Amino acid sequence: MALTLPPATRLVAATHNPGKARELAALLEGRFDVVSAGELGLAEPDEPETTFMGNAMIKARAAADASGLIALADDSGLCVAALDGEPGVHSARWAGPGRDFGHAMRLVEQRLEERDADDLSAWFVCSLAVAWPKGPLVVVEGRVDGALVFPGRGTRGFGYDPIFTPHGHSETFGEMDPAAKDAMSHRARAFEALKAALF
Repeated sequence: MALTLPPATRLVAATHNPGKARELAALLEGRFDVVSAGELGLAEPDEPETTFMGNAMIKARAAADASGLIALADDSGLCVAALDGEPGVHSARWAGPGRDFGHAMRLVEQRLEERDADDLSAWFVCSLAVAWPKGPLVVVEGRVDGALVFPGRGTRGFGYDPIFTPHGHSETFGEMDPAAKDAMSHRARAFEALKAALF
């Protein structure tokens, strides 16, 4: 039997990041009643995996089983070619316990300077996992390539958005209108794959 998500289902977005919760809700286009793991007071699980898909599956499973709701989890991050793919799955950790992405972006720039790197190519990856309570799980992935810019530009978006310019665009994700970003981001591409799988 095919796995489907009927409209108006209540979903838990398995995140404590308000910006990410808003993006996930926007990508769901109002089809579902979305509540975040943070709003439900759910614990954040450990993320020991070395892949985005592995961590997304852990978060989705934990949120679904703890809440009794179908859970949608995102694990995403910035990968920098000259840093051998870092920060990658550790993107949030680079921001520290206070989630200071200003610090994280300075750290990216510092690491590039330490390596005397002139290759500024980078990409964002997003893995999305949907888990049913005590039931099946589906995971997909999306990616968008671009280049880094320093200093960062723009106050829209969140995370590393101000230092990332997607290929074919002059604005950073931090400068883009949110709807324009949502139409072509790594999260949007992952969500297209998820829609093909579930809707």
